[in-house]
Amino acid sequence: MAAYLTVSEFRARTTMPVEDVDQLEVMQPGFLLSQLSAVSARIDAKLRKRYAAPFATPVPDVVLDWLARMVTRRAYIKRGFNPSQDSSFVQLVIDDAKTAEAEIDAAADAVAGLYDLPLRQDSTATGVSKGGPLGYSEASPYAWQTIQQTRGRSEDR
Repeated sequence: MAAYLTVSEFRARTTMPVEDVDQLEVMQPGFLLSQLSAVSARIDAKLRKRYAAPFATPVPDVVLDWLARMVTRRAYIKRGFNPSQDSSFVQLVIDDAKTAEAEIDAAADAVAGLYDLPLRQDSTATGVSKGGPLGYSEASPYAWQTIQQTRGRSEDR
C-alpha cells in the first residue's frame, strides 16, 4: 500500500524542523517512507470497518494530519531529540501522537464516534457505511400476524 504522504509532503506538515527531517533521510534513507506507509496502513486498518479505506485521492486533511503527527514521534525516536530541547517539548510530541491515535479510535467507533470523515477531501459525502432499512412490508397490513401465528405454532410442536 502506498503512503498517504510522500517524504516532501511530510516535511511540509510535520512540526519537526526541516533540517532534522533532512538529517534523518541522510542517516536512514527510506525510513520515513516506510514509516509513512506503515502508519497509513494502520490508519486504514482501524477505519476500514466504518469507512471506505483506503481513502481516495485527495485524502481528507484530518487523515493526513493524523499520519504526520504519528510519524513525527517515530522520526524523533529514530533520530533522537535535540539535547537543547527541554523535556516538556519531548512530552508534547509524544502526547500529540497519542492524541492522534485516540482521535483515530474515536473515528473508528461506530456507536459513539465523534468523526464523520468524507471519502475524499473535495467531497462532502460521508464515508460512513450505513445499513439498509430494518423492516419490510407485505401487501396486506395484517399479513405479519399470519406469519407470526404460523411461526409460533410451528415452534410449539
